[in-house]
Amino acid sequence: MPHARITSPRNPQLKKVLKLRDPKEREASGLTIVEGLRELRRARQAGVDLKELFLCRDLLENSLSESGIREIESKETVVFEVSEEVFAKISFGERREGLLAVVRPRILGLEDLKLPQKPLCCVVEGLEKPGNLGAILRSCDGVGAEGLLVCDGKTDIYNPNVIRASLGSVFSIKVVQTANDLALKFLRDHKMKICVTSPQASRIYYQVDCTGPLAVVLGSEHQGASGFWMRHADTKVKIPMRGSVDSLNVAVTAGIVLYEALRQRMQGRGQRA
Repeated sequence: MPHARITSPRNPQLKKVLKLRDPKEREASGLTIVEGLRELRRARQAGVDLKELFLCRDLLENSLSESGIREIESKETVVFEVSEEVFAKISFGERREGLLAVVRPRILGLEDLKLPQKPLCCVVEGLEKPGNLGAILRSCDGVGAEGLLVCDGKTDIYNPNVIRASLGSVFSIKVVQTANDLALKFLRDHKMKICVTSPQASRIYYQVDCTGPLAVVLGSEHQGASGFWMRHADTKVKIPMRGSVDSLNVAVTAGIVLYEALRQRMQGRGQRA
């Protein structure tokens, strides 16, 4: 694991890192940025290799020993020790822990999703905000969902802010970026009930049987589920709203419905759809 030291914020090596904030550069290179110890550990646990690791010892927590750093390195990792000024330039989050890496995540396809007999999956369509996608990933991880299908997304799944908002769970959940029609075929082939969330639905989310093969579908932040998913829904559900607004944040909605599915599955029963 070769080591080098960077003290100047004008070092050419840093320009390569900064370019990865651009989605076009991430797509062209197949690389992205991961910042934070938890996120890097989850990436490594998922078998993702760290190409370059930038560490700032002045920001590292006292509890992070040399063995802790070696835990997240791979044999090919090039380690750069950087000054606090340099780290401030490449860091993109408010929570600075002194660890940032350039990684090559694995891009999954629908064929990589191997589902059990009664899978629980989530489908999101047209999401624009990395924070929402990251929060939904955390809920998927929390309930043990088998996969997340990102359809017609406006943000890529390995956006550094998605990784940060998901606390690295983007690496522990199988996430596939695909199109609506391909996602629908996949769900039908696996005989999954398609449950679309919509403020206009007539049924409340806990009135539907979530114990069988289930896909929870959520639309964009501004428009909700498109006509495509509304037409192909097996059931539509809403969350009761008693105040002046008519809907919740999409990530909050995902968490409520996914955890209701988990509750029913843990109890081994559910109301009939």
